[in-house]
Amino acid sequence: MRIFITGASGFVGGAAAKKLSETHEVLALSRSEKSDAAIRAAGAAPVRGDLGSVTAAMLKDVDAVVHCAAKVETWGRMKDFWAINVTGTERLLKAAREAGVKRFVHIGTEAALFHGQSMDDLDETAPMAFNSPMPYPRTKAHAEEAVRTANGNGLTTIVLRPRFIWGPGDQTLLPALKEMVDAGRFAWIGGGRAVTDTAHIYNVVHAIELALEKGNGGEAYFITDGGMPISFREMMTKMAASAGFSLPDRNMPGWLARGAARIMDRIWKLTLRRSPPPLDPHTATLMSRNCTLKIGKAQRELGYEPVITRDAGLAELARPS
Repeated sequence: MRIFITGASGFVGGAAAKKLSETHEVLALSRSEKSDAAIRAAGAAPVRGDLGSVTAAMLKDVDAVVHCAAKVETWGRMKDFWAINVTGTERLLKAAREAGVKRFVHIGTEAALFHGQSMDDLDETAPMAFNSPMPYPRTKAHAEEAVRTANGNGLTTIVLRPRFIWGPGDQTLLPALKEMVDAGRFAWIGGGRAVTDTAHIYNVVHAIELALEKGNGGEAYFITDGGMPISFREMMTKMAASAGFSLPDRNMPGWLARGAARIMDRIWKLTLRRSPPPLDPHTATLMSRNCTLKIGKAQRELGYEPVITRDAGLAELARPS
């Protein structure tokens, strides 16, 4: 199979490119020489461009697209998120259809349902957050809708919704935690008691492999590590320990964190600041709300079963490299 991947210089896209290139011909969208090098190291061939310039010619003879690229920050201007997450996805879908691509696998997120509420034991019938006040959830909801609506007329589209992606190769969460700890800015929100499902990178890549051949077109699937949910405090403490640092006990009640974040958000926007505030509404809300998901649909329709448990993944992280 000839596969085209976006976001291949990132965590999920890079892991997917490395795994898929073992058995398929993989091309990957690249915006720079640095990305070219990362893509080649993963065993794929770089194609220079970005979501704003992708064309059908770039997808010539491609059988499947795996769309991992997205703007994933928790704070910023809605129009910036929209340009990448929605318009970029729509442009890629158009190019894929014009090129005769047969399958389009979109890496979505459970955040596409999030407007500030706890999400407990949800399945895929839960409503999307098209009007979420937070840019990332809102734009990922609209991007997913574009992908699912595009299904048909020779193009099969599948959406995967992994939750809390983690594991070896993560260059976002652990470095951000370490930076906050070193700067004295880390505090638990609500004691870290909120519980969450997680999705190890090996399980996410496994789900991508399955979605390239299985699943019902126009459908979305939650992807997690299975098993029991875990508290943010336990999960993040274990991840930090695997990287050789500890998280302090400093705590802020959830209601106070959410209120402070809303105030900072207004001030930052009124003063037209481009750098994020110390605490933003998305982070404050996310860290104080449960998120547990059902994976029965993925098990039935994709044949998905986790290839690694959370405990095994944490043990692997803790082993010296």
